[in-house]
Amino acid sequence: MNILVTGAAGYIGSIVVERLLEEDHHVIALDNLKQGHRQAIDSEAHFICADLGDPEILDNTFATYQIDGVMHLAANSIVPESMTDPQKYFHNNVICGLCLLNAMVEYNVNKLIFSSSAAVYGIPERVPIIEDASLIPVNPYGETKVIFEKILKWYGIAYGLNSISLRYFNAAGATSAHGEHHEPETHLIPNVLKAALGKARNVPIYGTDYETEDGTCVRDYVHVVDIANAHLNALSRIDGAGVRAYNLGNERGYSVREVVRTAEKVTGIDIPVIYEPPRIGDPPILVASSELIRKELGWSQRYPELTEIIEDAWQWQSKFPDGY
Repeated sequence: MNILVTGAAGYIGSIVVERLLEEDHHVIALDNLKQGHRQAIDSEAHFICADLGDPEILDNTFATYQIDGVMHLAANSIVPESMTDPQKYFHNNVICGLCLLNAMVEYNVNKLIFSSSAAVYGIPERVPIIEDASLIPVNPYGETKVIFEKILKWYGIAYGLNSISLRYFNAAGATSAHGEHHEPETHLIPNVLKAALGKARNVPIYGTDYETEDGTCVRDYVHVVDIANAHLNALSRIDGAGVRAYNLGNERGYSVREVVRTAEKVTGIDIPVIYEPPRIGDPPILVASSELIRKELGWSQRYPELTEIIEDAWQWQSKFPDGY
């Protein structure tokens, strides 16, 4: 199939492209390169450098490539920034997304896999989190994902758009060719490995008196290859799917201290930490139930262990210490 991937130069997008090409799909990779990296896009993909908010580019793309389906990963995703600049997030994540949907409707493309987020849940009432939990985001980033999921519902009713939203928990890991390179980097595992490489002085740990086993926050880390494979599973089941949403997580939580200790074992390096006050709105535990996606889409994990996830991330960051 001819698959349009938006946000294709980003961390997850580049690995989704990699897996699609391995399965012999034709990939049209769209990214404005404001956050992504041109080097992250496989040379076999057809690359278009553009904003989703440009209707002329979208019209030309759909007219030229006879798109069969879309994987929509383009978004701004830095939670603290969304708190200080919500305008940017609502414009890029919602309004530009609507431009994409409208182009799909115009060209009768009715298959969409959407990159959603665990941020839609906010501070959960119970864990593990299941898909029918309340959607009460605590930041504009999460709100944009909720809004877009709601838009997909109505586009499904009105236009017959089949959509599958994948609510990622904490993506981590790498392939030999593609890894995590953000500016700024806000994710724990790459920042821990930067400290191991001497690219950062230390790793901040925000809060040590949460009601968890070691007092630090617990999060659900899922290998980025397993996330990419979930997109392929979704693509194979999307005909007639209607409007669906699935959690995508490991179903096991790891504390911040546990991540640091595991990284020390993987790298053989003592990693310095500093202790900071807890951040407002950080829930003690965020862990997914991924039972529904296993049952309905046949998804299964290849890399469930934290050690495997960190080993792959470490190999990539050691090879590319300054990123792409």
